[in-house]
Amino acid sequence: MTIAYFDCFSGISGDMTLGALSACGVQSDALISELGKLKLSGWSMQTKPVQKNGIGAVSVSVELAEPPKHGRHLPEIEEIISQSELSDRVKTQSLQVFRRLADAEANVHQTTPDKIHFHEVGAIDAIVDIVGSCIALEMLGVDEVRSSALPMGRGFIECAHGVIPLPAPAVLELVKGFPVVYQDVEGELVTPTGAALITTLAQPKVGYGEFHPRKTGYGAGKREFPDRPNLLRVTIGDPVQENQPTDKIAILETNIDDLSPQFYGPLMERLFEAGALDVYLTSIQMKKNRPGILLNVICPPDLEESCARIIFEESSAIGIRRSLSDRFCLKRDIRNVSTPWGDVRIKIAYQGGESLNVMPEFEDVKRIAKDTGIPLKIVHETALRRYRESSNVE
Repeated sequence: MTIAYFDCFSGISGDMTLGALSACGVQSDALISELGKLKLSGWSMQTKPVQKNGIGAVSVSVELAEPPKHGRHLPEIEEIISQSELSDRVKTQSLQVFRRLADAEANVHQTTPDKIHFHEVGAIDAIVDIVGSCIALEMLGVDEVRSSALPMGRGFIECAHGVIPLPAPAVLELVKGFPVVYQDVEGELVTPTGAALITTLAQPKVGYGEFHPRKTGYGAGKREFPDRPNLLRVTIGDPVQENQPTDKIAILETNIDDLSPQFYGPLMERLFEAGALDVYLTSIQMKKNRPGILLNVICPPDLEESCARIIFEESSAIGIRRSLSDRFCLKRDIRNVSTPWGDVRIKIAYQGGESLNVMPEFEDVKRIAKDTGIPLKIVHETALRRYRESSNVE
């Protein structure tokens, strides 16, 4: 498993994220080529090496052919991303970031997400920042994103609606359930775009923990601060505990007997987006002979508070039972195999170097079956056969 750890000691923005991931090895030409699949015109991206306090970094600037004439609503941004030729993973992550951002703005402006008119974050440069960051993570083969606490600056900033206080109201909505540190720094440290990216894609982590770093990159911000270099540091590496037989998980559960079945789908979606490892429902018989549902959520211990908050927000639960447990885990790896209809990722689970489980990624199989009309089971069996042939496995 490949981990990207975001050390946000000076905050985070969209261009700083692109800069740090570029410094970790993402080639500018390849990134621009992938961004071309958005079918957006009138922009260019420049990357250049810079130094902040003697530390080498990459500065990224998205330049527009002309100033944007208008912002965009969420449905327009969703259409641009959905109709692109980007990978399913990049599309899904990019849409999640924008929808989270729309939810935050809607809460601030007391309206609904579809009515939010993005100004600063609806222009081409923000679309490039968000989608480009998701592309870069995929190019680096990152399986999991972790982040330090986010520093909150102070003061005021001018936006399309006028002068607003810092941290920006949308940023405070986005970081709910995420660790923050208020600091005596005049200026915006965390932008809405940066907050949306990191709180959607990352798990909060205090310190690197047990971690094998492989490479580190720095993305440069545009402002200068007197007490720190304005840099975002991203370290790519591997978890030390990958080969350990057990790890810790939190288990949250609650009994519900008064919630419409329609609400369970969105509740489960939000929990998975927040980082839940599994969510499942069990039919139970409750007091007064009422049929009910036992909701179980399995998540990393550092996400239990944010998952509990989602349960309270999206259901009628008024109490949640919580316990910690150990689980046995096999080491996992991903390998791509070629089929006549396209590549399929193969998930391989090991113990002691021996392959115990091999399974094609269902989303890849489903996509190929949908695009080609080939039955799911044929695509599935072909991918497995190609893996066995390439690995000399009987």
